Amino acid sequence: MVSFTSTYPNWLISNASSTLTGGVENGFKESFSSILTKNTVAMLVWLALIMINCSMVYTFLQHRLFYENPRYIMFICMVINDALQLSLVTALFVVSYIFRMIHISVCCLLIMTAVFTTRSTPLILAGMAVERYISICFPLHYSQMCSVPRTLILICIIFILTTTPPITDLLITIIKKPHNFFDATIFCDHSLVFNDQSIYYKNCVFDGTYLSFVALTLLYTYCRIMMTAHAASTSLAQVKRARNTVLLHGVQLLLCMLAFVVPSLQAALILLFPHLSLEIRYIFFLLVYIIPRFMSPVIYGFRDEHFRKYWCRNVACLLKVKLQVN
Repeated sequence: MVSFTSTYPNWLISNASSTLTGGVENGFKESFSSILTKNTVAMLVWLALIMINCSMVYTFLQHRLFYENPRYIMFICMVINDALQLSLVTALFVVSYIFRMIHISVCCLLIMTAVFTTRSTPLILAGMAVERYISICFPLHYSQMCSVPRTLILICIIFILTTTPPITDLLITIIKKPHNFFDATIFCDHSLVFNDQSIYYKNCVFDGTYLSFVALTLLYTYCRIMMTAHAASTSLAQVKRARNTVLLHGVQLLLCMLAFVVPSLQAALILLFPHLSLEIRYIFFLLVYIIPRFMSPVIYGFRDEHFRKYWCRNVACLLKVKLQVN
């Protein structure tokens, strides 16, 4: 299993590295039934979410009105981002049990992609909150301010911002590690591959800055929408939906922030309870990387009456075709 963010310093890494590899060296191994149960649960959750996300992407692509609307474009980017992150996390989780040590170059590629998808989520949340704010507070200027080209530019900027930290992690590692470092095998964990202290401090500054920016954006848009609701200048039902959506954005942001806070807590708990290291890592794996992925379809797909109508229709058609084939 992996931790995707370097959020604890080297003194903690050096003390916890033996337990991060599953604790085999310390003499406690998992039973086959425990391994089978954990991997089965992870795979079933992955399969359920992938099916939901794929059906939503299919619905989006089938109807032109969705990919001409900035709100749904950002929504589908969130869905694809979550699906990619969940697939990577689940694959690394299963691989960690099959191949405890993998090639560092392969591990770097997987971790960098996982870090990119993890950091993209909060910024997409901020973009979606701003879109709701503009639609409520500036309805007459919405078509100019939230055009499809501008939305695509915003998505490109988000992707550039979120790919920069993992690329700099790799460059720092290439500069500071010996040339044969990438020829070795390792337990695939961010803290073990990118373990230079400068990477830790760099990521602390980056994560603190951009998460604060996202939190302030959500707070500002929520307050402005509330002010608009009191002024009653637009449909109260529309304002209420926008307010609740931004509020749910905040809840999802808190869940996303766990990915940046939990590694330190996880490592500390493993040091205190080394005999429970496998259970601790699995619990945090579910809480941080699995459960939050359920929120995107619920918040943006099922709550949106317009999208839900087309989604239910497409799912019903697909099920009908499958039953006819069988």
